[in-house]
Amino acid sequence: MKLNHLAGIILISATTIGLFTSCASDAKKATGKTKITASGDTVAVEEAVEETNTRVPVDTAKYNTLLKKLANGDTTGKWPVKNQPYPLAGAILPFKRIVVYYGNLHSKKMGALGEYAPKEMWKRLNVEIKHWEKVDPSTPVQAGLHYIAAVASGTAGKDGKYINRMANSQIDSVLAIAKMRPNTIVFLDLQVALSSIKAELPHIEKYLQLPYVHLGIDPEFSMKDGSLPGKKIGTYDAADINYVSQYLADIVKKYNLPPKVFTVHRFTKKMVTNYQNIKLRPEVQIVMHMDGWGEPELKKGTYRHFIYSEPVQFTGFKLFYKNDLKKAPNRLMTPEDLMKLKPVPIYIQYQ
Repeated sequence: MKLNHLAGIILISATTIGLFTSCASDAKKATGKTKITASGDTVAVEEAVEETNTRVPVDTAKYNTLLKKLANGDTTGKWPVKNQPYPLAGAILPFKRIVVYYGNLHSKKMGALGEYAPKEMWKRLNVEIKHWEKVDPSTPVQAGLHYIAAVASGTAGKDGKYINRMANSQIDSVLAIAKMRPNTIVFLDLQVALSSIKAELPHIEKYLQLPYVHLGIDPEFSMKDGSLPGKKIGTYDAADINYVSQYLADIVKKYNLPPKVFTVHRFTKKMVTNYQNIKLRPEVQIVMHMDGWGEPELKKGTYRHFIYSEPVQFTGFKLFYKNDLKKAPNRLMTPEDLMKLKPVPIYIQYQ
């Protein structure tokens, strides 16, 4: 698909703006030499340090080989990304492919994670995982749940920020669902609306102190100009992304954690500005995640123009069970299709 054709098309994310009332609950920060678990218990940081010392350092030769594999024969020099730092021990990427279900427990319309009861949800996600394992047997799959922890809202709320922050009890429920499948990781996603990423990160910091909890941010709902969420597409600059990655890096260093995976949604050029200024750190692995919906050719064009052409580090791709079927050829892209992309996405999200 040519760029001039894409210019006339705006891919609209299928993330439905939440209309339910605010259920905000501030996450308490851990202090001193302890960290807070999902159940609210505190554990000594020294225990985490001991676990960290057992992690095997990254095999740099294997890391380089896997990056070249993901580049999938690209000859432009864009991929793999040059001069990126090697991650700390315990890094997930590129050693495993992350495959997740996305959604919110309050809504059946925001994704598979909230649409189905936990057992049925896992039954369906396991089918997708097995498909990926069959198509790319050399890359183990890391299962995950990607939960929208702050939802852009159609109503102002008490603070006038048009944001619904999920109660800690809701996040705890997602962590419990994750434990139904051993070694599952969890992403907490933030739609900041008229708030800011700096203001919202502290609300979930206690969860980010857990080694299996990672982060996603959605520029679509970052309304810096004061527009209401859903009326236009929002934006983040490289400076915002750098702030978040430094925030995560500080947590990783303070609590001796493995690297955090940090996903950034994107399906238009203006959603992320000054990509070339995004800083890479050993403590954080950044995934630029194509989350526009549409027919296969449109999705591939969006990936090519906004993810491939502006390389950061790793790439992701979202598949919409419903919205991707609206136009001919009325089919969902398959793992076989995605394995042909340059670069091959290492993070796959189903909504």
